[in-house]
Amino acid sequence: MAMFLVRRLGLMLLTLWILSVIVFLAGQVLPGDPGRAILGNFASASAVKALDEQLGVGQPLLNRYLEWIGGLLHGDMGLSYSYRTAVATLVGGALLNSLKLAALAFVLVVPLGIAGGVIAALNAGKPLDRVISVAGLSAATVPEFVSGIVVIVIFSTGLRWLPSGASAGPGAGDLAQFQHLILPAIPLVLVLFGYIARMARAGTIDALAADYTRTAALKGLPATTVLTRHVLRNSLLPTITVIATQTGYLIGGLVVTETLFNYHGLGNLIFRAATAKDFPMLEAGVLTIGVVYALATLVADLLLTYLSPRLRPAPRTRAVASTVTSAEAAR
Repeated sequence: MAMFLVRRLGLMLLTLWILSVIVFLAGQVLPGDPGRAILGNFASASAVKALDEQLGVGQPLLNRYLEWIGGLLHGDMGLSYSYRTAVATLVGGALLNSLKLAALAFVLVVPLGIAGGVIAALNAGKPLDRVISVAGLSAATVPEFVSGIVVIVIFSTGLRWLPSGASAGPGAGDLAQFQHLILPAIPLVLVLFGYIARMARAGTIDALAADYTRTAALKGLPATTVLTRHVLRNSLLPTITVIATQTGYLIGGLVVTETLFNYHGLGNLIFRAATAKDFPMLEAGVLTIGVVYALATLVADLLLTYLSPRLRPAPRTRAVASTVTSAEAAR
C-alpha cells in the first residue's frame, strides 16, 4: 500500500505539472490586453503599454512560466491584475466559500442518490424503479440556471421561506449561512442525483446477481445482512468513482450557480478573472480546481482499495514466497 500510495502521488504530481503548463499557455493565448482591461477603453496607448511592461506581459513566455511556477512552489500565486492584491488571499477565500456550498450539496445528494439507486435496483422493472430513474435523468438534464430560477421564484419570491442570495454577509452565524446556502444547493442536488442514483442502481443490480450474494442468501443470512455486508459493499465501488469525479465539479464548476445566487465562490472568481483578463488569478483558480480533482481521485482510489481487497496490490514478500513454493513443487 505504501508503494501504491507513492506511485499515485507521483502520477498526481505529474498530472498537476502538465495541467500547469496547459493552464499557463491557455491563459497567455486568450485574446485581450490586460493593461487595456484594467485601465479601460479610454486610456491612452502609452499608459496601457507602460502598465503591460509593469505587469511583465512583454517578457518571453518561458521566463514568465518559470517565474510563475517557481512562485507557486514557494506558495506565491502572484499578484492580481484587477485587485492589485495577493492572488492566494482571493483564491483562498473563494475556495472556502465553494467548500461550504459543496459540503452542503454533498451531504444532501450522496445519501439521496445512493438510497434512490438501491431502492430502484431492489424494485427493478417495477413502477417505483421507473419513477426514480426517469425523475433522476430528467432532473440531470435541466440546466442549473433554469432550476435555480425556479427555486428562487417558488421558495424565495413566492413562499418567502428562504433568502434568494447565497451570501449571508460578514460575521453571520452558522444558521444564517446554512439558510442562505439551501437554495443554491438544490440545483446541484438535482443535477447530480441522476448520475449517482444511476451508478448505484447498476452496481446494486450486478451485486444482487453475483454468486456471493446467492451463497449468502442460501446460508440463511437475514436479508438486511446480505444487503449491507455483501451487496452494498461491492455495489458502491463504481459509485465512489462517480462521486469523486463530481467533487471537483462541486468546487470549481459552479459558475452558473454562484453567479445566479451572487455567491463569491471559486467558479465565480474564475469567471470574473477570465472576463477581466486577470491571468494570475485565472491560472491559480484553475490549478486549484485541478488539485481538488487530483486529491478527490486519490481519496477515491484509497477508499476503493479499502472496500475491495481484490484491488489491493499484493505484497512483494508474498509474491516471492509463492514463486519459491511453486518452484519447489515443480522440483
